[in-house]
Amino acid sequence: MEKVLVSACLLGKRVRYDGGAKTLSSEILEKWQAEGRVVSVCPEVDAGLPTPRAPAEIIAGDGAGVLAGSAQIVDRCGENLTEAFLKGASLALQLCRRHGIKVAVLTEHSPSCGSTQIYDGSFSGTKRPGAGVTATLLRRHDVRVYGQHEIAEAQRVLEGL
Repeated sequence: MEKVLVSACLLGKRVRYDGGAKTLSSEILEKWQAEGRVVSVCPEVDAGLPTPRAPAEIIAGDGAGVLAGSAQIVDRCGENLTEAFLKGASLALQLCRRHGIKVAVLTEHSPSCGSTQIYDGSFSGTKRPGAGVTATLLRRHDVRVYGQHEIAEAQRVLEGL
């Protein structure tokens, strides 16, 4: 049975920057949990960042830019957190390799986990197309990454594996 990597905040864990969760209510997720398929991840916390913490956004790019060294992740106070986010992405990839994971459901808009949209780096709440550093790294290693609103699509892919 294929395992699925899932953002910890979607599982109700209070790991988000504001100390909250973003609990996903989904029959599919409940089924995966009952089957023992879910592997939880929070790249930021796994990399050692505290909860709560100042919000962070990608400046001058997206996850691909962060991996290439042309973009940075900074928090609202101006602290450069790029290394911590890169470490968290690497730890998430290690989890995927350890468990043979080929599908991930991650939290949209996050500078780590966003899969189709991220915040634009202005700390104004404006979103733009792009992916976070963890989502980008996982995709580069053939993990199919979906946002929480695409869980049905993730389920269809799992059924075909």
